[in-house]
Amino acid sequence: MNYFAHPTAVIDENVSIGDKSKIWHFSHVMNNSTIGQACNIGQNVVVSPYVELGNNVKVQNNVSIYTGVECEDNVFLGPSMVFTNILNPRSAIIRKDSYVKTLVKKGASIGANATIICGNTIGEYALIGAGTVVTKPVKPYALVVGNPGKQIGWVSEFGHRLEFVSGKATCPESLKSYELNNNSIKEIK
Repeated sequence: MNYFAHPTAVIDENVSIGDKSKIWHFSHVMNNSTIGQACNIGQNVVVSPYVELGNNVKVQNNVSIYTGVECEDNVFLGPSMVFTNILNPRSAIIRKDSYVKTLVKKGASIGANATIICGNTIGEYALIGAGTVVTKPVKPYALVVGNPGKQIGWVSEFGHRLEFVSGKATCPESLKSYELNNNSIKEIK
């Protein structure tokens, strides 16, 4: 065991947990889930069966990651944010064969108390503001806020808001440059 698990954490059988990961108080990692290397699973987190978390994923307190969710490397899940996995849930109707996949691409961040409706992809390095309700796919580098979530701008790989002049912008922290073309951005090498 090359990871840390608090004594109150529950880790089911047939789970893969990467080196240097940490699982904190009262969290439950369920069977057939995968947690990458150097992940931090906060207090009172549930990782449901067949969930896949990449390397260096940070899950803050009180997050439930339901079956059907996949997070790539370097994803940040803010406190008490919510995933769904059924589009039309009913207590009296079992729909375990109807889970809808949600993909959070590398480097994306989801703010506190946000809700991600299943079936959507959150693009690379996108930033979802606190309290946002995501009801449709999010483009890479997009800044999305509100209920329902609306894109209000673009962010860099470092999470800084980008201001485009003549279709180009530079991140103030990394000094990387980006180009806006056909309502999508890419890093200029």
